[in-house]
Amino acid sequence: MTLYPVFLNLQGRPCVVIGGGQVAEQKVAGLLDAGAAVTVISRTVSPGLAALAAQHRIVLRPRAYRRGDLEGMYLAIAAPDDRTVNRKIWEEAEHRRVLLNAVDDLPHCTFIAPAIHRQGDLTVAIGTAGKSPALAVRLRDRFAAQIGPEYAALLDLLGELRPEVTRRVPDLPARTTLWYRMVDSDALELVRRGNLTGAKDLLMQLLDGGGGHL
Repeated sequence: MTLYPVFLNLQGRPCVVIGGGQVAEQKVAGLLDAGAAVTVISRTVSPGLAALAAQHRIVLRPRAYRRGDLEGMYLAIAAPDDRTVNRKIWEEAEHRRVLLNAVDDLPHCTFIAPAIHRQGDLTVAIGTAGKSPALAVRLRDRFAAQIGPEYAALLDLLGELRPEVTRRVPDLPARTTLWYRMVDSDALELVRRGNLTGAKDLLMQLLDGGGGHL
């Protein structure tokens, strides 16, 4: 099965997690990291989810799923103790066209949650089309060992320069070439050494057409 990889903007969007165990708690944490407005539906919840509800970080509905719970939702995750309910959740999700991930239940998924490594705004996501989440986690860990905080710092510098680069280099092919020169330059090594000013100066030299090396 070939899936289309995409990063969703969930900032402020209503999302629901059906289930209250440790797996559900992990899913809620990921949604909150993405800025989603999260509702949890479960008769019982983990201590972590109970704490989030007490802090008003999530809306908790202490009951079983019932049809209509997906109304107005942008995305849903099914992680109930009783997986037989997944079929009903799937049917409602299809009816309402709500994106659904049913944990460890591939036939009832419209999307697969990848293994994720974050460094600031840099996100690496590994997916296996649901065949082996464990392999995805191991691969993610290998990437995590190679992608340190210096990449996030470089990304911030590039993000700061983006409006200026767009303004000064309106030709798209030329701009693309410049971006690759910046990314492939010694700026990352300067950031790794803690020299953010030197890295920014180098990027500006490349923007000005002056090149620049260590």
